[in-house]
Amino acid sequence: MILYNVTINIDRSVHDQWMQWMQTKHINDVLATGKFTSARMVKVLVDEDEGVTYSIQYVTDSKDKLERYYLEDAPRLRQEGLALFADKMLAFRTELQVISEHFAESVMQ
Repeated sequence: MILYNVTINIDRSVHDQWMQWMQTKHINDVLATGKFTSARMVKVLVDEDEGVTYSIQYVTDSKDKLERYYLEDAPRLRQEGLALFADKMLAFRTELQVISEHFAESVMQ
């Protein structure tokens, strides 16, 4: 399993507009490419004066699908964000490979 992690710092002046766009359009558009099986959006818990930072993690089952996303879809989808939020948004991307997952055992009473 591969996680495509996009970390974004968004300026407070456009935060609410950006959040609406992310949750109702952009994440759905990325998932609609068919290259990812799920996505999660989390807030990075740091105190910042000028912006708020989020991590959006898209799950795919292969590096090949991620590479196809970069070639076939990413330029168009990134351009929309740049057109809407320009210099109010700073993003960086990380690829992560899941090695193993561990879960707490349920406590039976």
